[in-house]
Amino acid sequence: MALVRRFHTVRSLLRTAGSRESSLPFGNGNDFSLIQIGNDFRFGCWRSHHSSLFHAPEAHGKSMYSRLHESHSVNTHLLRSKMIAESLPFMNDKRFASTQVKAPPQLQKTGAVRVSMVSPGFVYEPYALQEKISIWRRCFTRSGWRRTKEDFVRELRSAYAIAKLRKTGYSKNTFYIEALELYKQINILMANGDKKEIRKNVTERMYSALKNEIKQREAIWDGVYWEMIEPVVKIRTLQARLIGIDRTDLKKAFIQLTLEFLTKQKFEAYDAKGNVLAGDRKKEVLVRDIWVFEKSLFHTGAYWRLCGRIKL
Repeated sequence: MALVRRFHTVRSLLRTAGSRESSLPFGNGNDFSLIQIGNDFRFGCWRSHHSSLFHAPEAHGKSMYSRLHESHSVNTHLLRSKMIAESLPFMNDKRFASTQVKAPPQLQKTGAVRVSMVSPGFVYEPYALQEKISIWRRCFTRSGWRRTKEDFVRELRSAYAIAKLRKTGYSKNTFYIEALELYKQINILMANGDKKEIRKNVTERMYSALKNEIKQREAIWDGVYWEMIEPVVKIRTLQARLIGIDRTDLKKAFIQLTLEFLTKQKFEAYDAKGNVLAGDRKKEVLVRDIWVFEKSLFHTGAYWRLCGRIKL
């Protein structure tokens, strides 16, 4: 009898476990892996700071940001999701944070689900100035060895991103011309308060930041004069980063290039009566800006856009 009771007990436990397993919240063919990582900004004379979309607890030193957008039409259902991941296949210190999301019931019925992403929505590994250390400390201390390793990894990531970008026909001189034109155009549009035209040249998150800056500026100044003196003093690339969205397909990635602009500019602000409130259009001022430009490597017809500004 004891043996029979044990048999019935084991069978009931197996049935319970089976029912729990069948109720796990994962659909077939409609699951998405969100792999993500982590931002700050600045613009000429007008500055602002931005908060992330969703900020989850940090995992292995990286922050996770994710957002899902759902839209419906008559015959098509579109599920947009933000999916970001570092994609360096030859490095051993990759860090991934992943979760699974089940598609809404109405999309599961139709099965018409596709994933689309226009921009990661943040600046990955924002550029930061590094403290200068002596050769003695770099060679004969543990902190120096650690710093040398970190510098090497940063340079390796930039080199890898540039190598991937060159396969798409990238030319540094051509890009600098395009980036400088974009730099001038966005500054002029900001001075004129033209929100509609700015939207074409920046990412969605950057547009929200610039729109707020224009609103804040218009509350103080009625008009602004801005001019850049050419030729520019200097343009250089500070770093490059590759943001993969699919670990099985390295072609599906975004590239972010951080550029330093050193230019001479003229600036003047007015009130409603035309009185000068700030600046002097007769004086040239040396301005240093660090902007981050972004481009998709897998969208047809993709072009460079401003996705962030670094404040040092």
